[in-house]
Amino acid sequence: MGRSFAERSPETEWMDTESVSLDDYRACLKDLATVNVVTMTHGPVLKWLDRATRHLGANERVTILDVGYGYGDLLRRIHAWGRRRNRAIELIGVDLNPMSEPIARAATPAGVAIDYRTGNVFDFQPERPIDFVICSQTTHHMSNDELIGFVRWMERVAARGWFIADLHRHPIPFHFFRALSWAARWHRFVRHDGPISIARSFRRKDWEKILASAGLEPGTARIRWYPSFRLCVSRLK
Repeated sequence: MGRSFAERSPETEWMDTESVSLDDYRACLKDLATVNVVTMTHGPVLKWLDRATRHLGANERVTILDVGYGYGDLLRRIHAWGRRRNRAIELIGVDLNPMSEPIARAATPAGVAIDYRTGNVFDFQPERPIDFVICSQTTHHMSNDELIGFVRWMERVAARGWFIADLHRHPIPFHFFRALSWAARWHRFVRHDGPISIARSFRRKDWEKILASAGLEPGTARIRWYPSFRLCVSRLK
């Protein structure tokens, strides 16, 4: 019997359950960063930031929080984005895995100011107002109930808006990624977890139910599909 994509898969990912060394985890995150380049993962986030900040004054400082930063590659891309636009930005990352922080710090060039932190985002108490919260390729690790709580948390914390970038649950990316990851000989976690991530991810109806359960009125948040089989949810205030 073939796999059904009608509902989110309950399968667990090795990254969430297996114990690994720092070097092994670093190799996994480095390959995931390569996946992000190959699949143009960060494009939707950067385009949204363009839209979200275009009305702000040139000297107006913007604080951005990235939830689940992993290798830190998205935050580094946002740092470069800010420099190209002469936009003053403060970048903060929070990641649950304690190994992410030293790995991301080591991969970040000197002079690139990013505040990497370790902890549960629900316990995060920002010292200053957060303008935008972004979360890329992380929400599929959460249950629907956790996601409802996460959307509510972002609504409270993000003064100007938030953006979730994640995967579209569909057989095409599932089978394509499985073949690509083996051909590319990416880390065993990437080969195993990538297809499961897609099976655990979302369709539009999933997000509509989650947003409604979080108390958002229809049309408050925007659900948009991108050609790289990304399904992104955004909210501007």
